[in-house]
Amino acid sequence: MSAAQPLPQIGPHDHTLDACFLGPYGENDSLLEKLMVEFLRDHVYWRRNFHPEDPPAIATSAARDPGYLAFESRMRRELHQLSAALKKSVPFHSPRYMGHMASDLLLPGLAAQILTLPYNPNNVSEDAAPVTVDMEVQVGLQLARMFGYPHDPLQPACAFGHLTSGGTLANYQALRLALALKAFPVALRAAGVPELALPNDDWAAFNLSPAAGIALLETWQRWLAALPASQRTHWRARVEAERIEQLGLAGFFAAHPELRVPLVLAPVTAHYSWSKGVKLLGLGRAQLELLPTRGMRLDTDALEATLERCARERQPVLLCVGVLGGTEYGTIDPLDGVLAARERARALGLDFSVHVDAAWGGYLATIFRREDGGLRPRDEVAGEFTQFPSPAVHAAFAALSGTDSVTVDPHKLGYLPYGAGAFVCRDHRAVALLAERADYVFHGGTPQDYLTRYRSLGQFVPEGSKAGAAAAAVYVTHKVLPLDHRHFGRLPAQTVRCAEIFHAHAKRFALDIADRFLAMVPVTPDSNLVCLAINPRGNTSVAKANAFLRALHDTLRCDPRQPLQTKEYFGSVTTLRPEMLGAAETSRIFAALGLDEATLGDEEDSDRLMILRHTLMNPYLIDHENDISYIEGYFDFLTRRLRGLSEPAADARR
Repeated sequence: MSAAQPLPQIGPHDHTLDACFLGPYGENDSLLEKLMVEFLRDHVYWRRNFHPEDPPAIATSAARDPGYLAFESRMRRELHQLSAALKKSVPFHSPRYMGHMASDLLLPGLAAQILTLPYNPNNVSEDAAPVTVDMEVQVGLQLARMFGYPHDPLQPACAFGHLTSGGTLANYQALRLALALKAFPVALRAAGVPELALPNDDWAAFNLSPAAGIALLETWQRWLAALPASQRTHWRARVEAERIEQLGLAGFFAAHPELRVPLVLAPVTAHYSWSKGVKLLGLGRAQLELLPTRGMRLDTDALEATLERCARERQPVLLCVGVLGGTEYGTIDPLDGVLAARERARALGLDFSVHVDAAWGGYLATIFRREDGGLRPRDEVAGEFTQFPSPAVHAAFAALSGTDSVTVDPHKLGYLPYGAGAFVCRDHRAVALLAERADYVFHGGTPQDYLTRYRSLGQFVPEGSKAGAAAAAVYVTHKVLPLDHRHFGRLPAQTVRCAEIFHAHAKRFALDIADRFLAMVPVTPDSNLVCLAINPRGNTSVAKANAFLRALHDTLRCDPRQPLQTKEYFGSVTTLRPEMLGAAETSRIFAALGLDEATLGDEEDSDRLMILRHTLMNPYLIDHENDISYIEGYFDFLTRRLRGLSEPAADARR
């Protein structure tokens, strides 16, 4: 674009969003204060009316006791010191912050979490959380609806979801469930269960589709339930003894030498939690195969070739991961292409689960979701933006409903407090394979009612304790702002428009500084995350480019040794790695920046290129009330900073 081209406009200010946040200036402080006082008093009344015949255990005269007063003094002192120290925290609330995946918090969630904390529910089971455990199960259904999964608990194939501490644990749960479902048919064969239509060999059993595996599990459960009690106990124990959860990986694959440990396939852009997950599960890092990308999006041709190789070599695949909003570049993988590749692999006798790591981009699905739960057509969505969504992005969101499980983080684009990640699977019936039995926590029986079954969440989730306050925060937020385009979707839509404006400003910025610097957006944005690469004109060294950008980033990050107000804007950094980009993309980007590929790795810390990374999720980046564009202000700041730089080599030594 030329410098004369008009920039995209964000449109009229949405005042509905003004009630959603405390605000960059604390504008809604009276609202939050009234809510907190009202519900603190309500909590105290609840305590006093639990058994009003009981006398107060703490006498009013205690407040005059020297020990009491000393304790109060120490508590106040430490809390004041904490409050002072926290003023050095990152100002996520400010529209001047465009760094990591954090912003201001939605008032409904913040208030609900604070309100629930004094009750201290533990969502491990209904015994410890009779109210919030139901809320957590409902949250799973709310998220399932957002993704297009079946979400009616009265239907047999209804989805199921639960909260986690974050996306890492949710991804781990995806691995656990996929492995349990993949190995269970093999265990049935090994146990010699009669009267069931089992696959002919272990390879076929290990490559049942997720749907076929769930159907076989249900058939087994019905067959088992029809047996006399003594036989039921016998066959349950016999199958349990053959399960991978009992034998472990070594024992299971030793018992089935014709099978190999399965691979997990993921794009090279996948989050490092997948490396953690395969290690934690005992599969080993060698079983995580990272696939190349095209433009930082999974290369489906490479996936097809890998699946053909696996079928030829009889190498099982456990899971294929698609990324919906990468945490470094915000890119969205072609989920429709992944599902199509799986369908073709089935003809080769190879099957596996498809998981979507939507920790970042999951809530963008609200933009595509109608109030009735249907999918909005691309033309309807595109009418609200300048370029978003591309046909590929719309196709990816449309394909979500055909995947097997999803990770999403309410504490990212859901604008809720840490830690509230979530795992959602398309068909809850598979979750029975994860159940633990601990009589001191869980009640016996096999309840058929959906909500009743999952009130003992601790049976199915990795954690042994779970904060019910987090569940209340997510549940209430989704009730106040339902997960469709007319409600919650207005918030991510606003941020996507800001990203489009930011992208246009970045192009104009590159022209404005072209006499001294080369700048570009290296990866076309798919969402509300935009990266920016800058290199001093005439510099060809990757090491010097990194030193230059590191010095620039020093002006954009918190420094606890300096007053926070000395920083005008805040941003973050990431890197471009040749093995992630591929040869063609590396050459394109390096040529545009005037960098010599031969300098890669010639000095310490020069095996990758450092770039600026901007997460645009604050709804007030364009302030209509005061006619301020913090996006424009940010690029003015960058221009001033770059114009004020001395010789690049000298700046690199700072």
